This record gives sequence, structure tokens and C-alpha cells, in this order.
Amino acid sequence: MTASTQIFRDSEADRRHRAKWWTSRIAIYGVLILWTIICLFPIYWTITTSFKMAPNVMKGNMVPFVDYTPAWLGWRSLGLSPDTIWNESTVRAEFMKRFMNSAVISVSSSALAVALGSLAAYGLSRFSYRFGWMKNSDISFFFLSQLILPPVVLALPFLVLYKELALLDTRVGLILLYTLSVLPIVIWIMRDQFGSIPTELEEAALVDGLSIWGAFATIILPIALPGMVAAFILSLVLTWNEYFFAALLTSTYANTLPVMVASQTGSQGISWWSMAALSFAAILPLIVIGVVLEKYIIKGMAAGAVK
Repeated sequence: MTASTQIFRDSEADRRHRAKWWTSRIAIYGVLILWTIICLFPIYWTITTSFKMAPNVMKGNMVPFVDYTPAWLGWRSLGLSPDTIWNESTVRAEFMKRFMNSAVISVSSSALAVALGSLAAYGLSRFSYRFGWMKNSDISFFFLSQLILPPVVLALPFLVLYKELALLDTRVGLILLYTLSVLPIVIWIMRDQFGSIPTELEEAALVDGLSIWGAFATIILPIALPGMVAAFILSLVLTWNEYFFAALLTSTYANTLPVMVASQTGSQGISWWSMAALSFAAILPLIVIGVVLEKYIIKGMAAGAVK
């Protein structure tokens, strides 16, 4: 027997298992890659369209430097191209105004919703309530059921109410409305988050002399921080992209970016290059926040799944 003779050989079953394993992996990763392309294609289309000229948009050219030569037409229309960024621009000033409106309204409403929603969720996960025939589970479902109501149903009541309260075209009006709109989602997420935390931690804190509020602030909140960050990010995305109420209840001073994006139309039709540049500038902060806080989002979304 020579040294190169193979003593042990894989059985036919082992070879079939290995082939099946590789086939399944290729299929799984193929589907994931395809789904990634589908999800990222709108962002790719938006970015490339912002660098197209009008004929390139109409022809449907897709690949830069192959189908067309990139230009700064869309960004120049916003005063954000390299040759206009240092010059005075009315459009850029309006964009920055809308950007600040969106930032202040979204961050404020999301933070307020997380603060109020966390308190409500903690109470529902730790104490027993009864409101008529409704118990904790019914109250939680009642909050979530508010999302079923179409926004258009609330349009006229809010329009009349805000007119009487002088809240039309104000940041405060949108902050209060957006807080109410995302509060059910925050309560639902944080209820699962607090429910996954053992009650023994609070009981030990109470034995050590802490009050309920002390145990909540020093023990529970640090553990529930990933869930709060996830709820905040989700609320921020929803409020940042909200268009219906922003268009209905504002006109001049409190307009947000989605309203500005939708206004990129004229007598010649839709300025796709301007709309694409404006859209990408609007979603870029959310992309950066999502990348930076990715680990908190994953932890927060998965925290209540295993108990």
C-alpha cells in the first residue's frame, strides 16, 4: 500500500448530504441576495436619478457612465451642487427650513411618545388594571387597534380642532398629533420589552429600600434601553415620512420635507431629478441613524421574543 492511497472514503450518504447542504445554502443565499437587491433598488434608483438629465430619465437609463453621464442637475436645482453650494440659494434655504421642521417635529414627537409609552407599557406589564370589562390585555389591544383607523377619517375633526386651538401650521400641533399616532406602537413594543425582564429584579430592589419609581429608573430602564432605542427609531421613521397630516395641517411655517418632495411638479410635469435629489437628502439622515444604532435596533426588536 503506497502512502498516497486513501484509507477512509466518504460514504454515498455523506456525499449526498454534503451536496444537499451546499444546494440549500446556495438557494438560501440566492433568495437573500435577490431580496436585498429588490429592497435596495428604490434607493439606487433615487440616487442615480438625482444625477440624470431629463432625456436620461425619460429613456429609463439606469447604469451611470454606461447608459448616461452623471450630471448635477437635480442637486443644482436645490442649490446643493458643488458649483452652487457656496452661493446664496432660496431653494436651499427653503430645504433647510423644511429639514429643521422635520427634525424638530420627528425627534420631539418620538421622544415624547417613547417617554409616555414606556410608562404606560411598564404599568401594563407589572400591574393589573380593570376598566369596565377591559383588563390589561384588552387595554393593550385597544391601544394597538388605533392603528386600524384610516388617517383620512380623522382629517376633518383635527382640522376643526386645530383651528379652534390655533394650532394650524405650527410645530407644536404636529408634535402632539404625531405623538398620538406612534404611541400605540411604542406601548406594544415596550410592553413586550418590560415583560421579558424578570420581576425578581424589582423585588430585590424594593427589599433594598428602593421605591417603585427608584427601581424603574435604576434597574429596569437600563435593561430596557435597547427596546426604547428601537421604539424611538421606528417612531422617528414613521413621523419623518408622514405626509397626510403635514400637508393638511400646515401651509407655510411648519411644512416638512415630505410635503416639499411632493411639491416638485410644475407646468412641464414632474421634475424627477429634483424630486430624487430631495428624496435622497431627506432619507440620508435615517440611513445614517439606522447604521449607527443598528445593534440597539436588533437587540430591542428581539428582546421580547425569548422569555
